Amino acid sequence: MDAFPSDVLVTIRQHLEEEKVRIAGRIAELQVQDPFSDPDRTNDNAASDTEANEESSHDRFAALLEELKGQLTAIEAALERIAKGTYGFCTNCGEMIDTDRLGILPMATLCLVCEQKKKK
Repeated sequence: MDAFPSDVLVTIRQHLEEEKVRIAGRIAELQVQDPFSDPDRTNDNAASDTEANEESSHDRFAALLEELKGQLTAIEAALERIAKGTYGFCTNCGEMIDTDRLGILPMATLCLVCEQKKKK
């Protein structure tokens, strides 16, 4: 297995680190904004329509948080693969993933051929 080009890795690592910080910050913001994060929420005797709005907002926050946490996990896994020297290689067939694909989707773990086979 040939090593992935180091100049490309530097750029991708930097992008992943920046995304990691951005997403972690967004997660922290959402956790604070979630209406269910208010410890006094259960004792506020809010009207039923207010409760319904808070619950709906919480559901949206929870879905977005789940998505962001998934992205963060994928970024951390990509950074770990960079550290181990396995980044850029398909986890299915072992072939090098096209750099154009990684430029668009730096967390990709499959080459395009294996990704298409997986979707069938």
